[in-house]
Amino acid sequence: MAQESLDFEEPIASLLKEVGKLRLLPHTDDRHKEIALLDQKVIEIRRKIYGDLTPWQQVLVARHPNRPHTLDYVGLLFSDFVEVHGDRRFGDDPAVIAGFGRLEGEEVLVVGHQKGRSTKDRIRRNFGYGRPEGYRKALRVMRLAEKFGRSIVVFVDTPAAYPGIDSEERGVAEAIAYNLREMAMLSVPTIIVVTGEGGSGGALGLAIGDRILMQQFAVYSVIPPEGCAAILWRDTSKKIEAAEALKIRPADLIAMDVIDQIVLEPVGGAHTDHEEAAKLLREPLRAALKEVSTLAPTSRLEQRYERFRRMGEIGFEDVESTT
Repeated sequence: MAQESLDFEEPIASLLKEVGKLRLLPHTDDRHKEIALLDQKVIEIRRKIYGDLTPWQQVLVARHPNRPHTLDYVGLLFSDFVEVHGDRRFGDDPAVIAGFGRLEGEEVLVVGHQKGRSTKDRIRRNFGYGRPEGYRKALRVMRLAEKFGRSIVVFVDTPAAYPGIDSEERGVAEAIAYNLREMAMLSVPTIIVVTGEGGSGGALGLAIGDRILMQQFAVYSVIPPEGCAAILWRDTSKKIEAAEALKIRPADLIAMDVIDQIVLEPVGGAHTDHEEAAKLLREPLRAALKEVSTLAPTSRLEQRYERFRRMGEIGFEDVESTT
């Protein structure tokens, strides 16, 4: 896969170009050593750059065009996957995929946003912006999973729900709100994994679950930084300040008890090595499913309800400290 580079990755891109040129030359022992040294230098620079990303830089990484999407993880983590289409009311939404597969032998339902890879595919999948029929399809298949006692794994990666006129006409806000209520009452174990952009209600419409995992360089926010800047400052150029204020990184969110676990990524981000990213996700995902599956359905529902009721809670001491 051809790697696209972000602006702050320019030192890495230069070295990778040099390595690429060397690989085209005749192979010798000296050249192998030179390539190995450059590869090691790439790793060291990546580790340094990615060890000190700003919030806005992390947004750019979460949006990286080469970052693995839901179907990439399906191919790397699940077997015997069969996709299900349609909401039985309007049509199918390619921006939201759903289907049954096996995770190390256990039958599960996989749901997630799909941004697409090529230009044609991105257009077909609406760049991951889900329409109401996508959210209704997801809930329809989740209920099917509940009927047959299948656990649910959801991959979240969307800028937001699609705000177009056709989406509004078909009730995208109602579809998301309905999902929030119904997912809160699903009796089967439900694990959420934020793999890229967890943007606004488009993300939350699939993100009600028992455990929320978040990859190291993903972001999760009530609104994209550009939208926040446009509302608060009437100036989208303030997106960098907005990204800082929104507290969208995993470390911020785990401190606020919004997510449960940070999943490590390969050095330089998941977009550099899809297979390694999936390998690092496999064990936390399997452990979360095992943990939640041991709970009785009533306990699971109570805990799920309480965790979301606690979000955004402000105690009297917090109110006094701001007055």
